[in-house]
Amino acid sequence: MITIKTKEQIQKMKLAGEILAACHREISKMIVPGIATLEIDKFAEEFMIKNGATPEQKGYNGYRFATCASVNDVICHGFPTHTKLKEGDIVTIDMVVNLNGWLADSAWSYAVGQVSEQSQKLLDVTKESLYKGIEMAVVGNRIGDISHAIQVYAEAEGFSVVKEFIGHGIGKDMHEEPQVPHYGPPNVGPRLKEGMVITIEPMLNTGTYRSKIDADGWTARTLDGGLSAQYEHTLAITAEGPIILTDQNL
Repeated sequence: MITIKTKEQIQKMKLAGEILAACHREISKMIVPGIATLEIDKFAEEFMIKNGATPEQKGYNGYRFATCASVNDVICHGFPTHTKLKEGDIVTIDMVVNLNGWLADSAWSYAVGQVSEQSQKLLDVTKESLYKGIEMAVVGNRIGDISHAIQVYAEAEGFSVVKEFIGHGIGKDMHEEPQVPHYGPPNVGPRLKEGMVITIEPMLNTGTYRSKIDADGWTARTLDGGLSAQYEHTLAITAEGPIILTDQNL
């Protein structure tokens, strides 16, 4: 069942989103060759706690970390490790902040030093595809209108859209209805209503959209070893248009 949030509840989620966005802004300064993703994970957890919040992912179905750190061919759910990032890598840091029981969720992909032209285009197109989806997140549209806008743009730019992992509703629980795919036809799925809060989180690959799961049961990689990137915001559907609750530009 899709839960409709009140303006007061959305404001509580926005406060969680502000902590998350501030954490990403700080992480962006840390992404340099030689840093390990475990260092970033430790920073993110301490940042949340310092700001009165907690990392919702830690302990979720046995997950051990505050963030997911997905490098190069890892699509999502990568474990933070001691391995140091190298010049030319791309890395996605994904986290969920819990502030007084209300959640915000945002993933961001980063270039490590100078990256290849292909990697930079993947980053640029993936980020733009997120905003193409957000543009369609207005009262009266359907979920499929978001999905379709992302797929049409991404595929026209030469990238594949991951199908196994999708966006979702969010509130007091990390994963609520509705499901938000990043592919498919327009004018299908639930109609968007004022008070809905969802994540849009397209994952684009340079090669096939298909994935495989590592032996750890979490880490999802591209089947062909191609690169993958992801950008995600939590947003509220309002009569005035979508409000990004995890906006880093405030």
